[in-house]
Amino acid sequence: MSSISSDIKPKKHYEILDGLRGVAAILVVAFHIFEAHGGGNRFVQIINHGYLAVDFFFLLSGFVVAYAYDDRWEKMTQWEFYKRRLIRLQPMVIMGMIIGAVFYYLQASDILFPMIAGMELWKVILTMIIGFTLLPIPPSLEIRGWGEMHPLNGPAWSLFFEYIANILYAVLFRKFSNKVMTIFVLIFAGLLINYTVFGPKGDVIGGWSLNLEQMNVGFTRLLYPFFAGVLLCRLGKLIHLKGAFWICSLMITAVLAMPRIGDENSLWMNGLYESFVIILVFPLIVAIGAGGEIKNPFSLKVCKLLGDISYPIYITHYPLIYWYTAWVVDNKVSLADGYYVGLSVLLASIILAFVCLKIYDEPVRNWLQNKFQKQKPASAL
Repeated sequence: MSSISSDIKPKKHYEILDGLRGVAAILVVAFHIFEAHGGGNRFVQIINHGYLAVDFFFLLSGFVVAYAYDDRWEKMTQWEFYKRRLIRLQPMVIMGMIIGAVFYYLQASDILFPMIAGMELWKVILTMIIGFTLLPIPPSLEIRGWGEMHPLNGPAWSLFFEYIANILYAVLFRKFSNKVMTIFVLIFAGLLINYTVFGPKGDVIGGWSLNLEQMNVGFTRLLYPFFAGVLLCRLGKLIHLKGAFWICSLMITAVLAMPRIGDENSLWMNGLYESFVIILVFPLIVAIGAGGEIKNPFSLKVCKLLGDISYPIYITHYPLIYWYTAWVVDNKVSLADGYYVGLSVLLASIILAFVCLKIYDEPVRNWLQNKFQKQKPASAL
């Protein structure tokens, strides 16, 4: 890597958006804990729409990427953009895979993960190394039995699509006018509605397997929210409300906790709800969050902490969830009997994320920034 020019000065953070990312990340962990007790029945799942946090993350990411880079391309090459994104995201991708490998054999389950007990160590190590790159694991290297493209750390699938979105933005979409971008966003919204309302499941669950069906789900989930976030930032139509962080936190909690809409005979109803949330409610939340100001020092500290740990929580918690789910299934543990362990998993996920942030992620990113974002000598410019 050559150094990244320091002519590109950092911009201020949207503290409220950082905080909302943390709220959503914690809700994801809670969703996965409750999911262990749901027996795979989406109609009784508590925090039923927790998986929509991924779509919210995509929209936030598109907004923040456009804010950070739309006006910088005269001073920045595509490769410099990619390096900046890699420095921001890749260290914790690697840590998430390492944690997944460390916990892998502890997740052995005769019912849920029968492959684990007899799995060769070399295959686990190879899966971890491939996972470092975020390249999808081929079916021939299946080590869990769930068909995930990243079986050591399932949520890494969304980072795979995040990188695709960044490439699409840098290569093509950043060049589009707002009118052209609007046309594409409307097309992507139509694809989302078509899949959720008229599709076979009535939801956007999926995207984590390397097959045609799941890749279709992944791209359907990615394209509208990410590029709607880009367009929202460009249009600058923000909403200014007092107490924006707490209002938005309540909104994101409400839409993710909403019970399943309809039943097996009316899947379109839930699909309509999810389309409404992704297409309209999430942009509204981001517009309020970006337009708000934090004047209370306590709220500012809360947003700062939540924003700092949001990504580490999301990318490291799932190895604990694999273990917890296996424990629940093997022992037929009800929520009433296992809630205290579930709370411990939630707390452990937050602590693990904070420790990873402080002793690994921040130092590594600082080192990479110092090494690859130094001022270029004049002769090299």
